[in-house]
Amino acid sequence: MPAVVLLGPRQVGKTTLARSIVEDRGRKALYLDLERPADARRLTDPDAFLRSQAGKLIVIDEIHRSPDLFAMLRGIIDDWRAEGRRSDQFLLLGSAAIDLMRQASETLAGRAAYVELAPLTLPEIVDARLDPKDLWVRGGFPDSLLSPSDADSLAWRRDFIRSYLERDVPMFAPRLPASTIGRLWTMLAHDQGTPLNQSRLASSLGVSAPSVGRYVDLLVDLLLVRRLAPWSGNVAKRLIKSPKTYIRDSGLTHALLDLETWEDILGHSVAGPSWEGFVIETIIEAAGPSRRPYFYRTHDDGEVDLVLERGGRVDMAIEIKRSTAPTLSRGFRSACAVLRPQAAYLVHGGTEQWPLDGRITATGLPGILKRLSER
Repeated sequence: MPAVVLLGPRQVGKTTLARSIVEDRGRKALYLDLERPADARRLTDPDAFLRSQAGKLIVIDEIHRSPDLFAMLRGIIDDWRAEGRRSDQFLLLGSAAIDLMRQASETLAGRAAYVELAPLTLPEIVDARLDPKDLWVRGGFPDSLLSPSDADSLAWRRDFIRSYLERDVPMFAPRLPASTIGRLWTMLAHDQGTPLNQSRLASSLGVSAPSVGRYVDLLVDLLLVRRLAPWSGNVAKRLIKSPKTYIRDSGLTHALLDLETWEDILGHSVAGPSWEGFVIETIIEAAGPSRRPYFYRTHDDGEVDLVLERGGRVDMAIEIKRSTAPTLSRGFRSACAVLRPQAAYLVHGGTEQWPLDGRITATGLPGILKRLSER
């Protein structure tokens, strides 16, 4: 594709990645950060300047600050395509997925590919010989994960949260109160992995239920919260229809609740839900775009923490337990009998694997990631 739109929360590492690409390519690439006044001034006449850089990969960071660029890029891309240059033209970076994709789709349809850059994942940190426990405690933001101490890591994450509330929320949603969104963000951390109850949250915040919906939309758009939809296939069951919400990065979950160390987390009621969210994010990232994630829950206690659907069929049903010696719940067994997944797993906090009844396999997180790579 002539343009690649790279989506991800600010400071995840997308800027570092872009700069490394520029360094590797030397003079064949150009990096522009629209938060830097000097770079912004270079685009006073963007059409003339960018056309003068023909033959280079042009990286534009924080492009949401100049939405008018999208329409201008379309003309440049079409002209360069007519000259036979059909790829390796622009790399566009931004922090808000929905806003960026909307602007790009309106003008760059058929001219752009989209990549969501998540925080560091388990396979990446294992390859780097980092401790998987630290990834859960500190989260996958590089500066947080690689901090010299848990205290330094927590301080970085607190600053990250503050910067989003003081800077990014007003930029993307100037009419929404940042302080209220901050309170909601913390409440969602307390409610990690539970069905979204907008009325209850609205009552606690002193706002309307539709307002809570808009606030959650923003946090989802900023890739900070995952709204996991319920699976709603054709089954004769009364299903829970409210989505579940998860803070996508476990380190941010812990920072919002002022939990610094492994021991702090284990002593808090969020330990199990936080581990569940961590596992779900890891699996979704590994599952790729061909599998769509859901959860399944009925009013008679049938429940699956994560359903992966592929080609209209339930590919995997996954129950998640932090214990290294978990027991299989009756609700998961009954749900699997209804869903009839291609494979069913109980993902636990250890590394060993063993068979359970009903063609269900117990495995650790590394084991399920290996299975996903094989299927």
